[in-house]
Amino acid sequence: MSRRLVLVTGGAGFIGSNLVARLAADPEREVAVCDTFGSADEARWRNIAKHPVADLVAPGAIFDWLARHAADLELVVHMGAISSTTESDVDRIVANNFVLSRDLWDWCAQNGKRLIYASSAATYGAGDRGFDDDNDPTALAALRPLNAYGWSKAAFDIYAVHAAARGHAPPQWAGLKFFNVYGPNEDHKASMKSVVAQIWPDVAAGRTVKLFKSYRPDIADGGQLRDFVYVRDVADVVDWLTGRPSVSGVFNLGSGRARSFKELAEATFAAAGKPPAIAYVDMPEAIRGRYQYFTEARLERLRAAGYAGQFTSLEDGVADYVRGYLAQVDPYL
Repeated sequence: MSRRLVLVTGGAGFIGSNLVARLAADPEREVAVCDTFGSADEARWRNIAKHPVADLVAPGAIFDWLARHAADLELVVHMGAISSTTESDVDRIVANNFVLSRDLWDWCAQNGKRLIYASSAATYGAGDRGFDDDNDPTALAALRPLNAYGWSKAAFDIYAVHAAARGHAPPQWAGLKFFNVYGPNEDHKASMKSVVAQIWPDVAAGRTVKLFKSYRPDIADGGQLRDFVYVRDVADVVDWLTGRPSVSGVFNLGSGRARSFKELAEATFAAAGKPPAIAYVDMPEAIRGRYQYFTEARLERLRAAGYAGQFTSLEDGVADYVRGYLAQVDPYL
């Protein structure tokens, strides 16, 4: 019986470790993880400690590993990236987010292996062109990301679509434009954690939570809107894609419903059984001019591809995250 082997890059990270947990739950599948782990007191190794892992691969050895395991490998799930929107070393971003992704694409295309990769809603920039995951190269090229991270993801989406159009593509390829994902195993992300994780210590201690003021007269403080999507729903979509090898393209992956930061904070207090206590503070001047006031995934392409799963409501997702993980002594999935 042949092995069903999957490689998850960035598999010790937030979304990657949730995908490792989901994929490794299939007893007929083996999951290898490519990532770095840092020091022993960092949380990243704990993100995958509860799940069977077939192999651990250093990022610098990934192509040697792929060459050795090509016969058994069925799928690469590429979540590895520099995901910080404030990273200032653009060469580092390009090397990790574009060059490595391109080389993995080329390897998968040449070796007939399927590829699912992480794109980002950051490709939409301020959202003035909407949030339609149109795969037309002209539409993709018209997007204007606000930071180098978003630009690197947009550049690879364009590469993927052009390469596929000229017949140079993996047998299945899917780029997923993640919106605001939250859920277990994100503690190592520090300032890039979801707002739920960032405000949880204050909520748990009964302190006032601080949110940014609005600088638009038509939007109240705390009324800034985001498409918050629970990481369990992300895992559902990826798991669905692994069983649909005919589905390819770039797809939005959000809940499809924008909710406010005030509602998010209120849901966190409610999950903890505490009355909401929210104060509004000045937004740093450096980000005021490029701040997003609205994001919302359009899901028509994903639905048209056949995905019928339902997305968790903000209140239910936050409650599950708070009670099942953040409030626990062991908060890891």
